[in-house]
Amino acid sequence: MPHIIEAEHLVKKFGAVIAVKDVSFHMETGEVFGFLGPNGAGKTTTINMLCTLVKPTSGRALVCGYDVVKEPNKVRHCLALVFQEPTLDERMTALDNLRFHAFVYNLPPKLAKQRIEEVLRMVELWERRYNLVRTFSGGMKRRLELARGLLHHPQVLFLDEPTLGLDPQTRVRMWEYVHELRQREKMTVFLTTHYMDEAENADRIAIIDAGTIIALGSPETLKEKVGGDLISLETEDDDKAIQELALKFNIQAVKDRNGLKFEVAHANTFIPQLTSSLSMPVRSLSLRRPTLEDVFIKLTGKDLREEELSGADALREWARRHGRRDRHG
Repeated sequence: MPHIIEAEHLVKKFGAVIAVKDVSFHMETGEVFGFLGPNGAGKTTTINMLCTLVKPTSGRALVCGYDVVKEPNKVRHCLALVFQEPTLDERMTALDNLRFHAFVYNLPPKLAKQRIEEVLRMVELWERRYNLVRTFSGGMKRRLELARGLLHHPQVLFLDEPTLGLDPQTRVRMWEYVHELRQREKMTVFLTTHYMDEAENADRIAIIDAGTIIALGSPETLKEKVGGDLISLETEDDDKAIQELALKFNIQAVKDRNGLKFEVAHANTFIPQLTSSLSMPVRSLSLRRPTLEDVFIKLTGKDLREEELSGADALREWARRHGRRDRHG
């Protein structure tokens, strides 16, 4: 079966700024695929190319089997996009926002009425359908944007920083909706985020930095690139413990003021062996598994965090916001 999304050597330049550099990847039908990276990394620009909002400078991309440059209208009808920035008309009711979307996508009136009720019930906003959107909380607006995107039965749902600005509890609930809707609507989901916990929702993740994909794989596969699980150990005699770890397990532990630190491949099975083998009492023992942030730091040498936009990043952001001009030229 063909991949539902194929990107081959995508490049996007805004004047002298190269926002996306030779990006290639594919997506399988039904998977959640994530782009993880900091602001200005090229995540949104890549989505905009796939969604036909900007044209690639070079390279090729297919979405649902359609070329994003040669067949943009067919591409748009097979996808839905939830933007970073709110795009709802807050002067209208939730119902009117969805009715307008149904009109844009030429849904027959009977089908539109049925789908509007279905999607509003899915996101638990049916009882608020007559309320103005400006009275909604941030989480409710995000849910309404999800409902709007699902109205025309898209094959691919693009989520560009979907929980940006939401509180942690609302973010968790938002993802519960996404997973439920993914199963119910049988959709493929493309996610961009700079939140580590959010990236864990993806089946596969592409880590992108400075417009380039630097790693791609499942969350667990990427974490394995960092090394093993990190164990911190404090005993009654740390010097002797270092000797026993080397002799019995061929482990080279590092000692600091808080005790011993070392890595093992599978801590959950190693720890019982460790505690039963040491000849001295254990004062404390803790385990930390590698995180996606560890992966990012190892690959780039810097933390993944939300920062103020640099001059180049600001230019990319300006170009992205004005990218709709590229649809016609």
